[in-house]
Amino acid sequence: MKIISRPRLLSLIAQRFRTNPIVMLLGPRQCGKTTLARQYAVSTERASFFDLESPADAQRLSQPMIALEPLRGLVVIDEAQLSPALFPVLRVLVDRRPSPAKFFLLGSASPELASNVAESLAGRVALLPMAGFDLNELPAKSMRPLWLRGGFPRSFLAPSDAASRQWRDDLIQTFLERDLRRLGVHVAPPTMRRFWTMAAHTHGQIWNASEVGRSLGEAHTTIKRHLDALSGAYVIRQLPPWFENIGKRQVKSPKVFVRDSGLLHALLGIESLAALAAHPKLGASWEGFALEQVLRITGDRDAYFWNTQGVAELDLLMFIQGQRIGFEFKYADAPTMTKSLTIAHRDLKLDRSLIIYPGTTSYRLGESIEVVAIDALTERLTALISPRVRRKVRLR
Repeated sequence: MKIISRPRLLSLIAQRFRTNPIVMLLGPRQCGKTTLARQYAVSTERASFFDLESPADAQRLSQPMIALEPLRGLVVIDEAQLSPALFPVLRVLVDRRPSPAKFFLLGSASPELASNVAESLAGRVALLPMAGFDLNELPAKSMRPLWLRGGFPRSFLAPSDAASRQWRDDLIQTFLERDLRRLGVHVAPPTMRRFWTMAAHTHGQIWNASEVGRSLGEAHTTIKRHLDALSGAYVIRQLPPWFENIGKRQVKSPKVFVRDSGLLHALLGIESLAALAAHPKLGASWEGFALEQVLRITGDRDAYFWNTQGVAELDLLMFIQGQRIGFEFKYADAPTMTKSLTIAHRDLKLDRSLIIYPGTTSYRLGESIEVVAIDALTERLTALISPRVRRKVRLR
């Protein structure tokens, strides 16, 4: 399989290691964590690798202090969540002065893993989230294949759409039958498949646990546990609502998205771009895909949506370097200003509103309202985030 370099992530890893003796790369299974770790290890003089899914490596680390104490340089431990007992030992090892080794942990995300890391390695570890490919990592004209197939490397790089779809179907099955159980989620695979499929059909909508529970014949508390489990495994995103004191009724439930557009399309039975174009979830699919591209650039720490129950809504509200920036995601040839965005821009006192669409030309709709082609998204957001760059960027 072709290897695609991911320089931004490699730079972030190097940056984290300059200030922390341990870096943990968190993301869903098969998103390329192991390949990235091996690419990073090339830049080091000495590296040791352990994969806790390998019986031999798991046996070697059954007595972690004996196995790890003599090592020097970079130590990579894949699927670290399978051995929580490692974390107290790592704390002791990195507290040596001088410390002869740095530790690179790779893990599938889970609430238990994050909790163990926070408790055992506080002040010593940098957590770095990772997902599949994004537009910045791929050649020009990759947007539509990436949207259809998603960012998992083996899915995106498959020789055909049919092969990509088969790989994603297999991934879903393996995830439900094996991976969730390893993350501590003990739910029957058919039950979780029905739930995940239901979540795909509500992709981009405000979450109603009671309604989903009635459809599946389960209590809303059980539905919440299912949703949190898939969110913890980085396959579902819960986008929280933003509340503003404006004297209007505002939505207080999250929006739910399947993070990877390829998995969304597999769960919905969408096999081609032509089928996607005719599907009723076309607009919601575009919203989720473009949303993830934005958050890969900005991070998701201060990301919300806003909705006033039928009066106005905003797909994404972000607070970036003291600015309030609103985003709308429109699958249209030439988006124009809408009443909803006008209200949101006014009521939320936005510094800037960006409408992201799949065209090729960016243009202004007003002094602080812009339509941005998705291929120009990185350049535009970089200009907004970095004041030094802002003066150099001009819309046509």
